[in-house]
Amino acid sequence: MIESTLDRARAGDGEAFRELTEPYRRELQVHCYRILGSVQDAEDTVQETLLAAWRGLGGFRERASVRAWLYRIATNRCLNALRDTGRRPRPAQPARRPLDVPEPTRRSEPAWFEPYPDALLEDLPDTAPGPEARYETREALALSFVAGLQHLPPRQRAVLVLRDVLGFPAAEVADLLDSSGVSVNSALQRARTALGGERPARDRERAPLPRSPRERELVGRFVDALENSDVDRLVALLTEDAWLTMPPEPLAYQGPTAIAGFYQALPWWGGQALRLLPTRANGQPAFGSYLLDPHSPIAHAYGLVVLTLEGDRISSVTRFGDNGLFPLFGLPRTLRDL
Repeated sequence: MIESTLDRARAGDGEAFRELTEPYRRELQVHCYRILGSVQDAEDTVQETLLAAWRGLGGFRERASVRAWLYRIATNRCLNALRDTGRRPRPAQPARRPLDVPEPTRRSEPAWFEPYPDALLEDLPDTAPGPEARYETREALALSFVAGLQHLPPRQRAVLVLRDVLGFPAAEVADLLDSSGVSVNSALQRARTALGGERPARDRERAPLPRSPRERELVGRFVDALENSDVDRLVALLTEDAWLTMPPEPLAYQGPTAIAGFYQALPWWGGQALRLLPTRANGQPAFGSYLLDPHSPIAHAYGLVVLTLEGDRISSVTRFGDNGLFPLFGLPRTLRDL
């Protein structure tokens, strides 16, 4: 009889274990990212998941698939990580001089999360969600969806991702979380309500296709307006209800007038001192932004900007001030010889 990959892995064959688990590695990272909101935390959790799976392989009784078993371990590791970070504050960001900016449209509860580089999605297996999934893959990676998840309690977050994103049946989710079907359904309904309704918003279906000529044209106009400090052209690109947010800062600006007022209050505005370098995050166009050094031909990292598009307009501008994100996106810390 030919020995199976699982049998060889149980016997201590590391190559067989990698053969067994590697097909799920990237999707597990994306799963952990949705729950944790951090690329690095997600990667650390996947490493812990694979180590726990290797150590616990002898106890795997094949009542579920290897994939479901790995999701069980990964989800519970995520919940443990969220409990730990709930007890221990995140390291403070480097202090920055407060900006003299206009009063925001809204001050919201801060939500800490990071964008996810599209480059890491290139080797993601094209696995269709289960029949009970309610979100398409693109919707379930959208920055707005990930941001919304971070406001949910950890268990609701996990249940919603397992049920509505991955399409696991309720009974299987209950087994994954060592819970009851009633508890899972209750958590799911509360999570759906908190995210704003029974069905996900479909506005992004009206957005230009990724990397299409329509998207490139709209994004190019945004770059041109910002790099030239042209407030009229910037305003013309925004939807009437567009938002500018800067997580984890609690400041949010809505509408072209408020957003334009924010940009015009920045010290560099009007000096054509900004440069934008394209990348992609969460399936959306994004940029590393750089401020020119007034004393040398160098521009320094000045945060990552992610755009949400709707039709031929921009419905959201999300700015992340952590320059430590740049290496994840293959972006340099400085631009030279400008």
